[in-house]
Amino acid sequence: MNKKARFWDRIASKYFQSPIEDEAAYEHKLELTRQKLAPDSEVLEFGCGTGGTALRHAPYVKHILATDISEKMLAFAGQQKAEQGVENVTFQHADFDTLTAPAGSFDVVLGMSILHLLADRRPAMGKVRDLLKPGGYFISSTACLGNKLWYMAPFLWAGRMIGRLPLVRIFTTRQLVDSVRDAGFEVEHEWIAPNGNSVFVIARRP
Repeated sequence: MNKKARFWDRIASKYFQSPIEDEAAYEHKLELTRQKLAPDSEVLEFGCGTGGTALRHAPYVKHILATDISEKMLAFAGQQKAEQGVENVTFQHADFDTLTAPAGSFDVVLGMSILHLLADRRPAMGKVRDLLKPGGYFISSTACLGNKLWYMAPFLWAGRMIGRLPLVRIFTTRQLVDSVRDAGFEVEHEWIAPNGNSVFVIARRP
């Protein structure tokens, strides 16, 4: 965790200041997510970064617990929370692997731009399933570089070796969706962004 956290700490300021790559696609995903939220929803977002998505969803739910491994990312999240006067979002420094919460604690779990950054997404999705209430939703947006950018693998490896890039797993949309189903979810919606690589999935725990 420390090595991963150091990378994200180092780029936190640049990340915070970078514009959203595709604003229309981002807004579309926000709207689709809100269709699964309710005023009494308890929500978990893991890998929340600088907290922008959690804060955008805050008016539509009871409470959001948003976690990240980078303290500097969370510092920007806390700054935005204070500036916006948001009271129902809790930012917590935590690795999802070691995050503890009672089974069935959440109505919705968000994993936005995170599954491709995990060494193994399958255990994480199993944990998500356990944390959700029956009928709850796992909503994710994931870079599936295996769709069109598979040839980037050696460059990503080299970048990681010199500390310029994080671990990035390469898989296709089909492999991602199959692994979501294998984790025990029913996939209700999948949408590929115009860039062809970002895949948005809404999955329900039966």
